[in-house]
Parts: sequence; structure tokens; C-alpha cells
Amino acid sequence: MEFRIDPKSGVPFYRQIIEQVKFAMARGDLQPGTQLPTVRQLAVDLSINPNTVIRAYRQMEIEGLLETHQGSGTFVGDRKPDIDDLERQRMLDQIITDILARASSYGLSLDEVLTGLQQRKERSL
Repeated sequence: MEFRIDPKSGVPFYRQIIEQVKFAMARGDLQPGTQLPTVRQLAVDLSINPNTVIRAYRQMEIEGLLETHQGSGTFVGDRKPDIDDLERQRMLDQIITDILARASSYGLSLDEVLTGLQQRKERSL
């Protein structure tokens, strides 16, 4: 799993880590027993303070989503995450913001994006 942090989103970094892990678990991308990066490695990869990663991992451990084995690492637990409506809306907002930013960088308008999404929806029906 590749983690990404968006410093412009306004969402605290530890919450972004938690959301990414929860959604990866919900999608089945992270299976029970999968080892997560070490605190140090993830902090280096994301260029953030290790305490931020510790906070995210600890919160998920309290929720029963992760298990830490001393000397072995942090692993995905057996419990499926509960993703409430607020978290789903926050994630959707982040996805929409990312799409619009990328579209804008290619010179595409909101109407063009909406048309593209509608066409994609029609093809999938």
C-alpha cells in the first residue's frame, strides 16, 4: 500500500493515514495479517513526524483494526472497519478535490469533468 499525504486538504496527517488504511481494508486491499510499514519508515516516506504515525497507528489499535507485536511490527487485524457517513463524505470530498485539481492542470473545465463522469456512468450501466 502506498500512503499519500495532502498538506493542503486541511485534514490532519494522522487522520489521513487512518482514512487510507480504513478504506484499503474496506476495499480488501489490506487483508488481515498484512504488515504495515514501521513507524520510522512511514514517517520518512511521508516526510512527517514519527509521532504523527504513532498517533494514527495507536488510534487504529484502540479501534481494534491493527495489532502491534513487539519486535515484529504492526499488522492489520481481523476486524473490519466501520466507515460512517461523515468519513465517507470526507473521502468523497478529497477525491473530488483531487479530480478537479488534476483536470484544471490539464485545462479541463468542471463541465467537461461532469460530462466525462456522466459518460463513464452510462458505459458502466
